[in-house]
Amino acid sequence: MPKRNVIVQDMTKRTKNKIEYLVVFIREFAKRFSLSESQAFRYMKNFGGIQFVLKNYGIMHTLDIDDTISDTALYCRKTGGKL
Repeated sequence: MPKRNVIVQDMTKRTKNKIEYLVVFIREFAKRFSLSESQAFRYMKNFGGIQFVLKNYGIMHTLDIDDTISDTALYCRKTGGKL
């Protein structure tokens, strides 16, 4: 049983890290484009940015956030976004 607890704790830590990164990412995305955080979230949700960040979290969280914001904005433009 102890092994299962370690696995669950590790998954919980990874999930918490992703959530924390996404919150910071949305905040910085909002600042970059002069949006409220809720506007930034809706924009990214509507144009696939949230999924893009979560899918690529493994590499994105190790890179400069300004570069990843630019990459995400480009992705959103390719899926119909106008920012």
